[in-house]
Amino acid sequence: MTAIDGLLPAVEPTPAPRPQRIALLSFPGIRAFDVSVITEVWGSDRTLRGVPPFELHRAAADPHTPVPLRGGLTLTPDRPLAWLDELTPTDLVLVPGIEDPDADFPAPVLTALRRAHTAGTPVASLCAGAFVLARAGLLDGRRAVTHWHLARTLAARHPEIQVEADALFVEDTGIWTSAGTAAGIDLCLHLVRTAHGAEAAATVARSMVTAPFRTGTQAQFIEHPTPRADRDADALAAVRAHALAHLDEPHTVASLAAHAGMSPRSFARHFHATTGTTPLHWLITQRVAAAQKLLERTDHPLPEVARRAGFGSEVTMRQHFASHLATSPRDYRSAFRHPAGNNPIAR
Repeated sequence: MTAIDGLLPAVEPTPAPRPQRIALLSFPGIRAFDVSVITEVWGSDRTLRGVPPFELHRAAADPHTPVPLRGGLTLTPDRPLAWLDELTPTDLVLVPGIEDPDADFPAPVLTALRRAHTAGTPVASLCAGAFVLARAGLLDGRRAVTHWHLARTLAARHPEIQVEADALFVEDTGIWTSAGTAAGIDLCLHLVRTAHGAEAAATVARSMVTAPFRTGTQAQFIEHPTPRADRDADALAAVRAHALAHLDEPHTVASLAAHAGMSPRSFARHFHATTGTTPLHWLITQRVAAAQKLLERTDHPLPEVARRAGFGSEVTMRQHFASHLATSPRDYRSAFRHPAGNNPIAR
């Protein structure tokens, strides 16, 4: 509406929402790989592909001094630690993995982390960055994870932390931690998914040529003797592809095992060795992901979304959304709905 002859008030355009601000804590000893992952996820402009804009900054105690990284690299900060005080619960503070859990971490960094958490800003660490959160006291009485090789060390040094030895990443009251190296990618994509929806996370993942999410646990990567049969477990990929192509059909361990030409017991054992999870848990995870995309991209009523995702009923879908995403399908659609007219899948 516009003003006509002064009779109608002019309507101001609705301002665009402020981009989510991401603070990458920068200090000597952080790992270049994790810095690169964070920068790749939040530092690239993918707005033309439907991903919301982000505002990524590198905060350091001394924003004028480059931070040395392993391999002759340096990281140039662009914000002081005091900038974290401007963040809100819709923003995010990230601690990259560290090279040496025995190192002394800068006191200003630990103080800034405590202040950010107290203010309600979500805090996340990658890999051994959990040791920084532990030193700041943020993991006391909470569940946490780190690289499997360091899990016992973290538990021994900080017995007040409930260390989850085999999870890829965990969250406990606004604080996220992840397992080693590639699990940091999993956590970063999950944080995008949590804040902006499954489609945004999938778009970022596609541009990085990685999976939007991995099922299973860190246990599948822990060093142990691997039987010959387990080395050949990738043959189950065809079964997983079949299930994904027919999510709307009923599947059981027995039916999937028959498709693989294996007994149910042998199939379940090989499947767990390959993915780190059970066939049915994997299937539910895939169905939740499929329902997320349908809720974001289409106008299908909830019973139809449930049918296409393979849940059978809206009630079952609602139960799994509550346990996996801590929300309902209706609320998820309200938060992450994309215009149907812009999506070929919706037509």
